[in-house]
Amino acid sequence: MKASAFNYARATSVSDALELLRTHGDRAKVLSGGQSLMPAMNLRLVAPELIVDIGGLAELRGVAVTDECVRIGALTRHADLARSAEIAVRAPLLSEAVSHVAHPAIRNRGTLGGSLAQADPASELPACMVALDATIVIRGQAGQRRVAAVDFFTGIYETALSPDELLVAVELPVANKNCSHFFCEFARRLGDYAIVGLAAQAIVEAGGFADLRLAYFAVGNRPVLATAAAKLVGTAPTPAVLADACITLSGELDPHNDQQASSSMRRHLAKVLLVRCVRTLLDRPDLDAGGSV
Repeated sequence: MKASAFNYARATSVSDALELLRTHGDRAKVLSGGQSLMPAMNLRLVAPELIVDIGGLAELRGVAVTDECVRIGALTRHADLARSAEIAVRAPLLSEAVSHVAHPAIRNRGTLGGSLAQADPASELPACMVALDATIVIRGQAGQRRVAAVDFFTGIYETALSPDELLVAVELPVANKNCSHFFCEFARRLGDYAIVGLAAQAIVEAGGFADLRLAYFAVGNRPVLATAAAKLVGTAPTPAVLADACITLSGELDPHNDQQASSSMRRHLAKVLLVRCVRTLLDRPDLDAGGSV
């Protein structure tokens, strides 16, 4: 199957792209790397009348570092994130996660902004944005606005973006010197969509968590910032505490059934990832949650 007929416009600036989107509204789709949009069009899951190609807008590429944040342009490609020394130092969770995104050919073309705007609940990078407490920078005709990543993703393939707006950048807070991270996903094969995945960032002090953000993916209709993390913050890590956190986690997740796994299997794997995460971040291979996993 191939895409239905469409018109094409190559934007010459952000303002030009916004004008095209204002004129055509939800009949238009933005093309950045095309690694999500083009397959959806070929399957006729979407059928836009106009494609607005923003791939040539250099102003939306690159990584900039200030005292307060790391700003990443929306057209920065996955491969560029993986090679960036700034990202490796200031957002190592993102560097590690990118290597799990699909395959090299897709990472060489796919963009950060495209992945976030697509909002696939099984994607790695939306969950990383939630774990890192990122801010999504959006531009429209009325100006610029910022949305917390946890509020940006609203459902399956749904975001806080309006049809006449562009995602132009993300901003990551400068990490605390005691920050550490964890990333792991279960998939049938390397490069396949995750069955369950976890992106986490923590502040570890005195053998415990001073802060912990657990962002699960492929267990709901959007990235899930697990409230179970609160059970592990500010308390001595023990098997009983970890078991309690696993019970809370199981209750707050609402995973789906599909050909890859049942919802009960996804819940089980989510708890396995929680235990692995805590053991890794605290360097406590002896820590166990008992029968809760």
